[in-house]
Order: sequence, then C-alpha cells, then structure tokens
Amino acid sequence: MKITDLLSKDVMIMSLKATTKEGAIDEMIASLEEHGKINDPVLFKEQIMKREAQSSTGIGDGIAMPHAKTKAVNTPTVVFAKSDAGLDYESLDGAPAHLFFMIAATDGANETHLETLAALSRLLVHPDFVNSLKNAQTPDEVIQLFDAEQAKSEQAEQAEAESEKPAEAKATDEPFVVAVTACPTGIAHTYMAEDALKAKAKEMGVQIKVETNGSEGIKHRLTNEDIERASGVIVAADKKVEMARFDGKHVLETPVSDGIRKPEELINRALQQEAPVYHADPNAEQSDEESEKISVGSKIYKDLMNGISHMLPFVVGGGILMAVSFLLEQFYPKSPVFNMLSTISGGETGAFLFLIPILAGFIASSIADRPGLMPGMVGGLMALNSGAGFLGGLAAGFLAGYVVVGLKRLFRFLPRSLDGLKPILLYPVFGLLISGALMYFIVNPIFKVINTFLTTQLEGLGTANAAILGLVLGGMMAIDMGGPFNKAAYTFAIGVFTSTGDGAFMAAVMAGGMVPPLAIALATTFFKNKFTEQERQSGITNYVLGLAFITEGAIPFAAADPLRVITSSVIGSAIAGALTQIWAVNVPAPHGGVFVSFLANKPLMFLAAILIGMIISGLIYGLWKKPRENAS
Repeated sequence: MKITDLLSKDVMIMSLKATTKEGAIDEMIASLEEHGKINDPVLFKEQIMKREAQSSTGIGDGIAMPHAKTKAVNTPTVVFAKSDAGLDYESLDGAPAHLFFMIAATDGANETHLETLAALSRLLVHPDFVNSLKNAQTPDEVIQLFDAEQAKSEQAEQAEAESEKPAEAKATDEPFVVAVTACPTGIAHTYMAEDALKAKAKEMGVQIKVETNGSEGIKHRLTNEDIERASGVIVAADKKVEMARFDGKHVLETPVSDGIRKPEELINRALQQEAPVYHADPNAEQSDEESEKISVGSKIYKDLMNGISHMLPFVVGGGILMAVSFLLEQFYPKSPVFNMLSTISGGETGAFLFLIPILAGFIASSIADRPGLMPGMVGGLMALNSGAGFLGGLAAGFLAGYVVVGLKRLFRFLPRSLDGLKPILLYPVFGLLISGALMYFIVNPIFKVINTFLTTQLEGLGTANAAILGLVLGGMMAIDMGGPFNKAAYTFAIGVFTSTGDGAFMAAVMAGGMVPPLAIALATTFFKNKFTEQERQSGITNYVLGLAFITEGAIPFAAADPLRVITSSVIGSAIAGALTQIWAVNVPAPHGGVFVSFLANKPLMFLAAILIGMIISGLIYGLWKKPRENAS
C-alpha cells in the first residue's frame, strides 16, 4: 500500500477556513464524516483531543499531525489540509502551522496501514518536500508530489539497506550511539524522531541505530552488542519502554518531541556521555532513580490516580450492589438474595473490604513497582482496621512506596550475586517490617484522630454548611471534567462514604458531574443556530453521557470554548450539588447517574437538583455563546 492510497483527494482541504487549532480539527473531522471515513465524530474527536492533551501534535516547521486510532474510523485515511495564512496550533516551536495531516487509523489497523503512516511521517522531515506541499494548489498536485517523494525515499532506503552491514563491520571504532523512540499512539512522532536522529547522525558522521516502539510493534530492536558498543543511549519517548537492558550505560531520557526538534543536541550529549549512568534493578519493572523528570505535584497525582483507577471497579461494583441490597432490605430483609448481596458487596468479605488496601497497594506500586504492592496493601488494611480510614490508606500507600524506594537505594550496594534475593526476601521482609511499624506506631494513631474528627464534623454539619460543601464539591466536578479537581472531589466523597456509609456527598458529586454534558446537550437543542451540525450531533450524544454520569463528554466543547463552557458548567454544577444537601438527598451508590437514582432516599429531589443545574448551565451557555456565521 502506498501513502497516496490513504490520501483521498475528496477529503483534502486546500484552503482551511479555520483560524484556531480547535476549528482546524473540527473542519478536518467534518470532511472525514462527510465522506464516510468515520462513523462517530464525537468519539473520534475525543481521541484526537486526548492525544493533544498529552503533547501537541504541532511538530514544528509549520506542520501539525493530529492522529487517533479508534473504532470510530471506518476506513484508514489521511486528511491533507493547508492554511496559507497559518494558524496557532500550539506547535512545539511556537510557529504557526500551515500543513495539516489528520491521521485516522482503524482500531484494528493492520501492519500495512501502520507502516504507511510511518512512511508519511518520515517524508515530512525533508524541507524541500514540505515547501513543495505548501505551494501546492490542487489535490492532484499533492498526490503527484507524494508519489515522487515516496519513490525517491524507497530508493534511498534500498541503498541504505545494501550498505548497512558492511558499514557496521568496518566502523567499530567510529562514534556510535543507539536510540529508542516512542510516542503514546506510536503513529507519527515515533517515526519522525527516528528519521530526524538518523538524518542528523549521518550529517555529523556518527553511526546510529534507532529502535522504534510504535503501533506496529518494535522495529530495529537493539541487540546486546549494539548497546554494549554504543557510547551512549538516547531514549526519546513519551511512554514506558524497556529500560533494564541499559544498565550501566549513560542514558539520556527525553520527550519524543526533542528527538524531532533537537537531534544534534541529543547525539552530542550521548557521545559526550553527559547523561547519568542508568542503574536497573533486574527484578523490577523500571529503575526508581532515572525515572521520567516530572514535577512533584504531577508525580503525586500520577501515583494517586494509579491507586484510584485500580480501586474504582471495587467502588462501582461493590457500591451499586450494596445500594441494591439496601433497597431489598426495606422489603425482604431476611431473603437469601439480600444476604448474598450484602456478603459480596460489603461487610467483612465483600468488595468494599478491599477499597483501602487496593488504593494503598497500587499507589505504592506506582512509586516502587511490584515490590511496593504488598507492603502498601498491608498498610492499607492496617489503616482500615485501626480506624484511620481512607486518609490513613492514602498515607499508607505513599509511605510504603517510598520505604521500598529507600530500600532499593540502600541495597544497591550489595554484591550483584545477591540481586536474586532482593525481590523474594529483602524487599518483602524489610518493606513490610518498616512500613508496618511506621503505620502501627505513628501513622494510624495520627490519622485515626484526624478521621474521627472529620467524621464527627461532617455528621454535625448544619444544612447551611452542608449546602456550602455540596456547592464546592459540585463545582469542582465541572472545573476540569475528569482532571485533578474532579478526581479530588470524587475521592473525597468516596472517602466519606467508606468511613460513614453516608452517601450525601456522593449525591453532590454525582449531580455536579452530570450537569456539564447535560447542559451542553440542552444548549445544542434549544440554541441550534449557534452550533454546527456536527456539534448538534455531539449534543445528542451528551444526553446519554450525562445521564450515565460521564462528565468527559463535555470536554470537546470545553476545549473549543473554555471560558463559556467551564464557567456555565461550574455555576450549574455548584447549584445542583448545593441543592442535594439542602434537600438532604442521599445516594448510596458511587456511580451510575440517573440509572441508580431510584436507590436514593429522595430520587425525585435528586433528579430535580440535576434538572435545575442542567437548565441553569444550559441557558447561560446558550445565551452567552455567539451565533456562528452563516448559521443554517
């Protein structure tokens, strides 16, 4: 398959009307939908924006390559689009983007398609070819340029392949580095970084071998001989790659975008061995010392989310079944079904028993890999049994994780012959002993007092104070719609629920989380002239997402118009959260949205709070939004 098989002339846009990043994405998605290349524009855009949130696909030099691999794609397609004036795409070099290649890959994309997409990425590192595309006036001219450039590239690859083995054999004393490139989706940046590094190395007279960790799998895998011979190692990756093999080598870890933008700098640093020596624990999944450089806040959030994501299935499954058991208890308190549901959902044997241990264990494993899992889980169980509660479990996870990190550094000085003892003896025994002792003598007593104090204060809240707290929690659910504020509010509500069994704050966060997508759906229904056809279709989808308590359905709208969408959503969500507390609504289920509303003590009041918040937010957004030009 050739690149031009994916470059459909019908979907090309030779003159983009959009002047913003979001507008350009919408315009290209509309072209895909119009020509039947995708079946779900909402899902496709969500995946595109999710990739953009990881790092901009505006790779610099006037090029942007938004891409997604999803079941929303019917036919693998590349949308070529051009903006003569250029637009701000938040590109890595800060310059306007003129050429756009939106890559739509099917969820089960076969290797041929992925290799073709990789070849597209490689062609775009050639400045002359890029300039020719900028000057192209018709789709036919674009196709001709790609055909000619691909033919030239294939000839060059053939020549390189023929000369590669002899060159390696005679140049063992010449400068040599190895590299690994990888991006989250493995479609574009992975291969562009590969080609940029190879082209610059050739220009510098340096030998290089680049392993790509893309969607088509690992290509050009580095051998032990390659790694041993190399002066240094470059890992230009935005996702986890196999690192233990680089033990003892100077390893330069950097984002994949640096492989595209700064290949000469990376190669020089690798040759001069400026990077620290990588020390890998052969029995761990990754080294604790040379992990990716991120801020302390981001690291804490990442570790916390690892715990919460593993805990959520227990919360949702156990919580909903527990709520159903509460409902049955009112009518059939002694029935076998009630006893069964109570046993598997809560009590001393059910799903809720595992919430805090799972949370703590996977926080610890995020920090210290598998050796942190066991002491973290035991610490979480100790917190649960001692009355330290959810907060004690959080502390147990971070404590156990960093205790094991400390042990790894301490035991690093032991002879290598004892490496096999670390994961099966030293880490389990000393990790459990130290973290368990700290939990028993220090952490649990402190957090038991804190937990008791907070529980007492929450139970003693008057209506006014409860309404204020409900207002804050509901508003937080809409600030970032699935981000840190949203997760903090949800985690707080779960903590109160597990400690007291009271679902009042679950009602507040659930109502607050349902309002944004429902409000957007309402606005697109009653203010049709202010939205495109695609946005109106997305609005219909948001009815379903909102009813199911999936706040993320509002993200594409918030990304396109953050001020209006987020402001209106926070107002409506805050009001909905406050109303649940004023009306003393209690929802004994941590998820499910309207589908678990019948489990609430006051289901009609719960639905009324959501409806009021939805109408207020929808009206604010709809009235505030400017009418679009040429509205139909």
